[in-house]
Amino acid sequence: MPELPEVETTVRGLAPVLEGRRIRRVLMRRPDLRRPMPQDLGQRLTGATVLSLGRRAKYGLIDTDRGDTMIFHLGMSGRWRVDPSEALAHDHLILETEEGRTLALNDPRRFGSVDLLPTAEVDSWPAFKALGPEPLGPDFTAAHLAAAFEGRIAPVKALLLDQRIVAGLGNIYVCEALHMSGIAPMRAGGRIATSRLAELAEAIRVVLAAAIEAGGSTLRDYARPDGELGYFFKQWRVYGREGEPCLCGAPVKRRVDGGRSTFFCAKCQK
Repeated sequence: MPELPEVETTVRGLAPVLEGRRIRRVLMRRPDLRRPMPQDLGQRLTGATVLSLGRRAKYGLIDTDRGDTMIFHLGMSGRWRVDPSEALAHDHLILETEEGRTLALNDPRRFGSVDLLPTAEVDSWPAFKALGPEPLGPDFTAAHLAAAFEGRIAPVKALLLDQRIVAGLGNIYVCEALHMSGIAPMRAGGRIATSRLAELAEAIRVVLAAAIEAGGSTLRDYARPDGELGYFFKQWRVYGREGEPCLCGAPVKRRVDGGRSTFFCAKCQK
């Protein structure tokens, strides 16, 4: 599933094509993805000018001059294609600008979503209202983690994947950040000292920034809007490396928790 760095990379790739541009045509090639798309999507977007693009957690945001924001989620396999030479079977939503640029939202598994809200109501949208702070924002601190983890015996990895505690983190980058900070993923969150939580918060920021710089990680169907693949997988410290040597030389281990694979080094992470 595309995680925060992949969505951030996607938004940055779409911005030069959409920002400040007027949408000339909207083509909905099916009425739904994971859930129905707004029936009036075409009517409200056609003729609108895109003011800005942004991201919240794993969602992309497209603001228009009509006071609307289109919110998209890439689901398991979604990606935007820029100026495709032809429409593919799973190009479910197509946007055309007055300059003749084309964007196609391709989602073979249809686990993604497209919503359209008044911009003034975006922050109070139920999916956003329950989210924790952005891990790259000023509110994500060791003090925040300490307060959220206080008294909790749940594993720190599970707590970091809880979107109510921190928005946008996914399995890959939590595994990587926990390894970088030397914290075992199974360790109870409430038993981690604040000094170590400070190291963890910094590791999360470093890992996410590096992943964004590399264009994200390519898993299965994900690719950047320009068609290029994300290359952060070449920097993975533990994720997907079961049995391979950690930086310390010990073998990377794997366990399954809640249906997700957890990769870690038993020697480095305590």
